[in-house]
Amino acid sequence: MNTFIETIVAMATPKGRGGVAIVRISGPQVKQIMMAVLKKELAPRQATYLPFYDIENQIIDEGIAIFFPSPHSFTGEDVLELHSHGGPVIVDLLLQCAITLGARLARPGEFSERAFLNGKIDLTQAEAIADLINASSKQAARSAIRSLQGDFSKHIHQLKEHIIYLRTYMEAAIDFATEEIDFLSDETIQTRFKTILNTLTFIQQQAKQGSLLREGIVAVIMGEPNVGKSSLLNCLSGKDIAIVTDIPGTTRDILRDVMLIDGLPMHVIDTAGLRESDDVIEQEGMRRAYQEMDRADVVLYLIDASRQTTNSVEELPLALSCKPIIFVRNKIDLIDESPSISVGNQVVVSLSAKKGLGIDLLKNHIKTQVGFNETSEGVFLARLRHLDALSRAKMYLEASVTQFKTLSYELAAEDLRLAHLALSEITGQFTSDDLLGQIFSNFCVGK
Repeated sequence: MNTFIETIVAMATPKGRGGVAIVRISGPQVKQIMMAVLKKELAPRQATYLPFYDIENQIIDEGIAIFFPSPHSFTGEDVLELHSHGGPVIVDLLLQCAITLGARLARPGEFSERAFLNGKIDLTQAEAIADLINASSKQAARSAIRSLQGDFSKHIHQLKEHIIYLRTYMEAAIDFATEEIDFLSDETIQTRFKTILNTLTFIQQQAKQGSLLREGIVAVIMGEPNVGKSSLLNCLSGKDIAIVTDIPGTTRDILRDVMLIDGLPMHVIDTAGLRESDDVIEQEGMRRAYQEMDRADVVLYLIDASRQTTNSVEELPLALSCKPIIFVRNKIDLIDESPSISVGNQVVVSLSAKKGLGIDLLKNHIKTQVGFNETSEGVFLARLRHLDALSRAKMYLEASVTQFKTLSYELAAEDLRLAHLALSEITGQFTSDDLLGQIFSNFCVGK
């Protein structure tokens, strides 16, 4: 347990007016503040209705107070929660009273940070708290609660246990090299390597699904003027976000919206039409369009099916782009064509954004393109740093296998150690202070 000198206080409910507001206090001075504000010491973990007093013994409000003594609290410290009426003035008076009595306003995420530093939760569980609050879909919320309950951490800990077992064998072989004991002749060593790599691959797959649920994908709509880019944005979002006219070049700036495709958040960006132009504004719009393309996970390149007679797409300006591209033949209603999809060297989806025909074909292929599976069973919400750590761990494990096969046991053991450290970064057992500061600074105040 870490011992913090300072007591912290914050509003744990959203700012503004509401029926109820919660003021949370944590730290060594909680009992003194409790006696000053409530005029009595509360029984642990029992909700008590009573008046709240200021430092001049004037009643601020009447509400419910709950005391959580250390170490049986969220932060591991003494914690007091004051549930008052949700008026901003009342909350401000309670906060000012706690500050006058020795507390200070908490930084964003400081309660969760103390819970992590006091060993109440690991880093993946701490991050899951913020992810649960910010979940944009039912699937994301379910995955976040799995991480909060420790599913992700449990998989990582089990993987580390297997690696520790292998390290033990490796280092024993190195330490007792002169003995007539062949620690590494056992075929189970290679079997364990294979099991570890298979398990890691499974965890990576689950984490990737969780990362997609959390981060979503970015799809950029591009194409020549008047091919229906804005109509496609409106159709995908279900709202009239973009102005749609027959006049080419209507969209000059970047338009954005966020929508869900079977639980997958998708950030859709409509861009200016691509064409030769002396118009300074159009040129800037096209520059921004290519800038957005560089950040995209997938590009939707629109073609006017009523004007585009060839089925070849090699001549289009983005055909050689390194970005995944879905070519969309729009306006098939004008040529009496049915929706279809062709998957070959290029993916071509034929649809009508104006009539809403073939949109499901496009949505389903976008999910396939990024490897998203709508079922969230067993998936835990993951962040990009988790994917990076898993990728590095796999790289070190594969290197260790190579070193083991060439009898370079010292190097194999070192790669196992590095793989172990990479996995430890995920749960926070091996994490820099800079990373902790970055993670918790993105939390809500009061969490």
